Amino acid sequence: MRAQFVFSEIGVGLRRNLTMTFAVIVSVALSLALFGASWLMGKQVDTMKGYWYDKVNVSIFFCNEVDAETSPNCERGAVTAEQKKEIQDDLKALDVVESVHYESSEEAYKHYKEQFGDSPLASSLTPDQMQESFRVKLTDPERYEVITSAFADRPGVQEVQDQRNVLESLFNLLNGMTYAAIGVMALMLVVAIMLIVNTVRVSAFSRRRETGIMRLVGASSVYIQLPFIVEAAVAGLIGASFAAVLLVGGKHFLIDNWLADKILLINFIGWDEVIRVLPLVVAIGLLMPGIAAFFALRKYLKV
Repeated sequence: MRAQFVFSEIGVGLRRNLTMTFAVIVSVALSLALFGASWLMGKQVDTMKGYWYDKVNVSIFFCNEVDAETSPNCERGAVTAEQKKEIQDDLKALDVVESVHYESSEEAYKHYKEQFGDSPLASSLTPDQMQESFRVKLTDPERYEVITSAFADRPGVQEVQDQRNVLESLFNLLNGMTYAAIGVMALMLVVAIMLIVNTVRVSAFSRRRETGIMRLVGASSVYIQLPFIVEAAVAGLIGASFAAVLLVGGKHFLIDNWLADKILLINFIGWDEVIRVLPLVVAIGLLMPGIAAFFALRKYLKV
């Protein structure tokens, strides 16, 4: 009987404050969709870092005859076979080095022609103008400075280049977008909580006669508060369901059926990351409105 009364009160409350309930649902849906999107974007950045950092190397470029005239590091002339052998032996002796690959000037020229064959500069280059190099793969990419400090000033070395620098701008941009999404999400959550509190107060005010009678007949605080709390939780759960639909739809339509076909060089997150965040979205959507309603009612009803 009591359960039937509670459910009837929930239905009455949702119907009486239909527009405000709709606003709560939309606010919760948008804020939780942003929460999930920022979470997934952070995972996407981590996935890309792991994928690309595993592929990029630290490159030690050697001086050639042309560099001796143009680069201050190559004033002592082109690199000699002894210098390359000494550097290779020292590289292999370092525990941070996983492997060393030698790229000749002919190979560098071939790779350049494959990548930039259409550029006007490509037709004027010759193999002897390209630099020999060691491509060093590290066991820990974060320790690239070990290579820089040990070999940048060696005779015959023109430059030590960490290829991760090329990717840092992209990762900084993605991190900035993640933080912006978190900021908007926090703002939307505040708006959603304010709407929930106002909706609960309006609902309690419109039913003050019923709650007054319940207090007079000795109804417990939990019994009086429960319909309002469940009412807010139901609205939050519906909003969380919409947020889950938006996240699943974004993964299916935006990533799998559009971005994955357009940007082949990026390893996008899988469905496991999306499925992992959905229970968290639903839990927040259910608990946040209920907790906000509980504290709003304690002050308003003074029970």
